[in-house]
Amino acid sequence: MPEKRSKKSITEISPIDVYKLLPKTNCGECHEANCMTFATRVVNGELTIEDCPPLLIDTKYQADHEKLVDLMMPPVRAVTIGAVGKTVKVGGKYVLYRHEFTYHNPTPIAIDVADYMGTDEIAARIKLVNSFTFNYIGRNLNLDAIAIRATSNDPAAFSAFVKDVARKTDMPLILCAYDPAVMAAGLAHVGGRRPLLYAATRENWKEMANIACQYHCPLVVSAPHDIPGLRSLVKTLTEYGVSDLVLDPGTSVDPDLSRTVHEFSQIRRSVFQQEDELLGYPLLGTPISAWLSPEISPEVIQWKEAYTASLLLSRYADLLIMHSVEGWALLPQLIWRFNIYTDPRKPVSVEAGVKTFGTPGRKSPVLITSNYALTYFMVENDIKSANIDCYLIVADTGGNSVESAVAGRYLTAETISGALKDYNVNNLVEHRYLVIPGLAARLSGDIEEASGWRVLVGPKDSSGVPEFLKTRWPPVDT
Repeated sequence: MPEKRSKKSITEISPIDVYKLLPKTNCGECHEANCMTFATRVVNGELTIEDCPPLLIDTKYQADHEKLVDLMMPPVRAVTIGAVGKTVKVGGKYVLYRHEFTYHNPTPIAIDVADYMGTDEIAARIKLVNSFTFNYIGRNLNLDAIAIRATSNDPAAFSAFVKDVARKTDMPLILCAYDPAVMAAGLAHVGGRRPLLYAATRENWKEMANIACQYHCPLVVSAPHDIPGLRSLVKTLTEYGVSDLVLDPGTSVDPDLSRTVHEFSQIRRSVFQQEDELLGYPLLGTPISAWLSPEISPEVIQWKEAYTASLLLSRYADLLIMHSVEGWALLPQLIWRFNIYTDPRKPVSVEAGVKTFGTPGRKSPVLITSNYALTYFMVENDIKSANIDCYLIVADTGGNSVESAVAGRYLTAETISGALKDYNVNNLVEHRYLVIPGLAARLSGDIEEASGWRVLVGPKDSSGVPEFLKTRWPPVDT
């Protein structure tokens, strides 16, 4: 029978539960107005109890701190890989389904290097991981870690290999070796960086546990397609003294991808629906397994690896190891990860204010849009593509699009008038003409009355802005 937790889920915890265990001094060291506000943000997942300095420093709050740690501990424990500086946190999930709360700690994607690769290939792959970045609606998407694989099973060779890789990157590391002697040889050079050790199995668990305990490193528990065996190993290792574990249920691409997805889902459901504490650890997916396929074509293998990664991102993988470094294989994973790990309670938004494009002067047009990220970056792209010199007011619409903001009264004549005043737009230009989105056309009269500015109703789609300004700017008084 599963070992069960007897604690509240995150959806059952109220701010009062947290507040009762706080110092209740309203000291402000957390930068919140008072302890109740802090408690509310902790329950909402916006802050952690570690953000309350007195709880951590003052020994008289030690008992309450321990109670809070237990109260707020997620069913899927969080495990940190790496040392001070570059670290990634995996796991830390409070709910089974994203719409229930939100997912924390976006799934890190690690790219492998192996000791069979040539020097130039290794250097190129490490350079790519270090520098890879893609701007997506204002957010920089990056790769997260490097997995160092031992294929020669030679302790001396792996030791030199790990040392060389460690010199080339400060990214978090995953050391991959089944032979404890090989693992120990590599770890001797990077033990202080707290890499993730892959992997403890039924055959080597004791030796791997000793190494993990010696260096205080997190350890992967591997039992491919054997959930009872995985539970048994977890129980053995935790009783042995290893606390930071990551589970590898096995990733099979051909022909058992459906089995892989089912087992990942079964483990996560066991945690949240059956309260199985032994399976409450982060899950490791290895889409790199696609390269074990008998398939000859590298393009087909990369495609299989890419769709396996996407499926595992959707089905509870907390960490992925991949081999492909082509943009078409990696970018879908990074963008999909970004979308999964946004807070479903909050639209993705950008900071409100006045944005300057080109070199606008006092006769340049003034436009306005919402601070919904997708809307803003579409408008930004259309303005930049047309090389328009202008000012763009980004109104605080709570992250809603223009149409939704108008319908929900987040974008009103009053908020637009307030934005014109708050951002001192009258000091930027000598005219008093404002171009509003066509989807906000019905506000035009009210805006003129509230602000004193003349309104020009622009196109409904920002792609029409260049042509609109070409024919309608500068405005002609009638």
